[in-house]
Amino acid sequence: MTINHSYFFNLAFQLAEKNLGQTGLNPSVGSIVVKNNAVISSGVTSINGRPHAEFNALNKIKKCEGATLYTSLEPCTHEGKTPPCTNIIIKKKIKNVYYAFEDPDKRTNKKAKKILKKKGIKSKLIKSKKYISFYKSYLINKKFNIPFISAKIALSKDYFTINKKNKWITGCRSRKISHLIRSQHDGIISTSKSINQDNAQLNCRIEGLNNYKPDLFIVDLNLKLKKNLLLKKILKKRKTYLVTYQTNFKKVQFFKKQGFKIILIDSLKSKNDLISLYKKIYKMGYSRVLVESGLTFLNSLIKNKLINDLYMFKSNNKLKKNGKNNDTINYLKNIYPKQISINLKNDKLYKKEFKNV
Repeated sequence: MTINHSYFFNLAFQLAEKNLGQTGLNPSVGSIVVKNNAVISSGVTSINGRPHAEFNALNKIKKCEGATLYTSLEPCTHEGKTPPCTNIIIKKKIKNVYYAFEDPDKRTNKKAKKILKKKGIKSKLIKSKKYISFYKSYLINKKFNIPFISAKIALSKDYFTINKKNKWITGCRSRKISHLIRSQHDGIISTSKSINQDNAQLNCRIEGLNNYKPDLFIVDLNLKLKKNLLLKKILKKRKTYLVTYQTNFKKVQFFKKQGFKIILIDSLKSKNDLISLYKKIYKMGYSRVLVESGLTFLNSLIKNKLINDLYMFKSNNKLKKNGKNNDTINYLKNIYPKQISINLKNDKLYKKEFKNV
């Protein structure tokens, strides 16, 4: 019987994608249990990262002796807040384990195969070209101890980022995809200038994700966030942080009473300052962060090579006299991203992956 590894790995990665950006510092993993060439169980890494996918897939079935486990990432071998996944694989008497990526975590990397082999369990790394970028964010996390940083921006055909007559530049389909991208991140970085201008809520307003609100980091160095904004909606069911100067200690009290958490910094001018902020955010448990700001802050991150992915929603309409920019747009004109094939009616979506971050 020919085994279709690709089919089962596709299922595993579809599961993993479901909780992408919602598993804390643990990667989102999908696991499929197969016996007699049929799926008998499945699991995905739980919200906030525990239990792991392998445990969730194997724990809910009583009899799976001789079955095969497909998992998107090498099963963990180290004892943490939960036992290693290799334990339950051994306990359930799994016969074969196939995984698509080796875990970059030094506590597990290339160790699962040796541990399982001692128990007579065959395991094999089967690399998948289709999902080669899936754990890019996790690799960045482990290598630099910073979150994976995405950014998104909406543009008119003539490269304006502000519509003086309308809140929106792109259409409703673009906004839905924008909310989907937002849902794949556990944090959002914005600025008080952007929020003051848009009175933005920065939540996910599409069916099925209405209750998900990534935690919010607002860069507000001089505490200019307007007090009459939708603060209650911004703060509801999410952690919201104000990133501000150490010298603003007295002004901070008002925002603390409103429910904001405060991150005090000395400076945010250099690349090292920005990396220091990234490291603080990662240490707080955030692995995938989306930047939704104006051009000034976005410019700073791109010039300092501190963006991993950039999503560009571009309208087919020109704004002409109704268009405005608060900073130069030249770098966006010189970026050559790949177009994502998706029907957005009058808009197009492009994605630029930066490698030198």
